[in-house]
Amino acid sequence: MKMLYDCIIVANGSFPSAQLPLDYLHNAPVVIACDGAVQTLHDKGITPSAIIGDMDSIPASLKELYADRIHIVEDQEINDLTKSVYYAHQAGYKRILILGATGLREDHTLGNISLLLEYAPLFEHIEMLSDYGRFIPILRTTTLSSSPKQQVSIFPMYPYGEISTEGLRWPINHRTLTAWWQGTLNEATGDKFTVFLSPETRVIVYMQNQN
Repeated sequence: MKMLYDCIIVANGSFPSAQLPLDYLHNAPVVIACDGAVQTLHDKGITPSAIIGDMDSIPASLKELYADRIHIVEDQEINDLTKSVYYAHQAGYKRILILGATGLREDHTLGNISLLLEYAPLFEHIEMLSDYGRFIPILRTTTLSSSPKQQVSIFPMYPYGEISTEGLRWPINHRTLTAWWQGTLNEATGDKFTVFLSPETRVIVYMQNQN
């Protein structure tokens, strides 16, 4: 498969089971693991390039095994995913895919998704992929590749600015979306769609994975 990312970060949520995220993971040039994900990666036969966190969730045997790639960050003001993202930025990676950041606890899921807007300015591209779809932070007018009838939702992260769309079944025309549900459950009509944002608007686009 064509590798679109130069670094994959694996968080400690639901480990992927669908073929698409697993293919990316097994072909990744670099895998950065939040410390809580190390055990599962090890059990799956995947060796992380770096392990980031306060190391409170990694067994002693794996601490010893992977001692040469552990980077302890004890800052309690940010979570292990953010620590891993900052490490990737400092290491110079440009195109980031985050796996394992959803599922298990809904509060972790919502928090991790919202953090994408903080991460987006650090990279050329960053997105979060689950077994069901991908979340892409959009900071400016952007055209995204799609498939006809692919399910699309647009989540406004700030209740101001205007959003318009082209290439979706139910167009949005110069609207200010003030609640998450208002931009959900749409559908691509072709092989691309465009989200037009006024300068102050920030959104996260969800695209359902295609079979």
